Amino acid sequence: MRKIEIPNNTFRYITDDSRFCDSNTAFLLTAQNRNFDSQSCCKTIELSEISDIFGINQIKIVGITGTNGKTTTSSLIYSMLLDLGYKVALQGTRGLFINDRKVSDTGHTTPPILDTYKNIYQAVSEDCEYFIMEVSSHSIAQNRIETLDFALKIHTNITGDHLDYHKNMEEYIKVKNSFFADESQKLLNKDDTNIDFNYKNAYTYSLESGSSFKLLAYSLTQGLSGMVQFFQEVEDFQSSLYGFFNLYNILASVSAIKLLTQKPLREICDQVDNFYGIAGRMEVVSEKPLIIVDFAHTPDGMEQVLNSLREKDVIVVFGAGGDRDKTKRPMMGAIASKYAKNIIVTSDNPRFEEPELIINDILKGIKDSENIEVIVNRREAIQRGIELQKDDEVLLILGKGDEKYQIIYDKKLPFDDREIIRELL
Repeated sequence: MRKIEIPNNTFRYITDDSRFCDSNTAFLLTAQNRNFDSQSCCKTIELSEISDIFGINQIKIVGITGTNGKTTTSSLIYSMLLDLGYKVALQGTRGLFINDRKVSDTGHTTPPILDTYKNIYQAVSEDCEYFIMEVSSHSIAQNRIETLDFALKIHTNITGDHLDYHKNMEEYIKVKNSFFADESQKLLNKDDTNIDFNYKNAYTYSLESGSSFKLLAYSLTQGLSGMVQFFQEVEDFQSSLYGFFNLYNILASVSAIKLLTQKPLREICDQVDNFYGIAGRMEVVSEKPLIIVDFAHTPDGMEQVLNSLREKDVIVVFGAGGDRDKTKRPMMGAIASKYAKNIIVTSDNPRFEEPELIINDILKGIKDSENIEVIVNRREAIQRGIELQKDDEVLLILGKGDEKYQIIYDKKLPFDDREIIRELL
């Protein structure tokens, strides 16, 4: 039920859904519900009126947005702040975490504003100093982050995604950039040519451009390592993470913590190696043979993952989601053919689309049909990938990451790429 109990108040509950209004419940007015009938509620209230009730002003809110990297960057910041001795909460794709404990799952990257307020309230009650949250393009467009006062806003990158909702790339870029139009403190990826922002209180990070936080040197062998410069401070870090793109995630996280805490850069960099990654993001399911599962489901996400393994022979198994942006499907096919030795195109979450039609869209982007197989059944596709794999090759399973289901029509059927791999091995 979409009701939240409020202690020590003139009304007992708050709701943002008019269907749950009654004499004990106040109706919270948001950007989404102002046109609904709320007469059965005891009163209507504005978000600004409940900030004190929920303790919003007692915690520093950090928002991370971008096409890729939100989940890893937010998890890195959360993990490193905990290791530095702070009390921290994290809200995002993986759920709600408070002080190194998982509290709940979530249905959205960025939930409705009342849910966010409730989660902040719980974090404040457990003495958290920071609330780290992923901010999706949908939540920006729908104003699901209204009235939140961010101590720091972080940009990872802007590449094509969610064009089924935003209609075109220009609109998608505009929505993302609107998050950085105010004068709040910001941290932005200077290497991303799509970013546009208000320069007041803005800091930047980069691998290639001049910026506030600069990666002077790096290595991709035996994990990741690099050298970070911030004014006169120059310190190195080590990480067990895979992939060139994770250098950006690490640099963003180190930079963010420096801005938030003002701790010595050396002390911050020492925490990087304590983070072993998150489920479904470049997750090594088997070392011999080397099989990696990743959530990449956009052209840019696929390219980042495949490019990070470009020195190896790669077999890639992937599909594309149904009832979602169709324009990215041939682009994903083209990227797979650019990097992979063998390609197996399969079903992802087809929803109400026929898997064969989705696969045909992907195949339109692949010019050379040699070393390509189509196996609609995802389990059989993974099995075929294992059969093809030689000792020195990498098998990469893309698209679903740590999802434990496959969506066919409106049903979520049990399916976990990682468990399938373990069973087949």
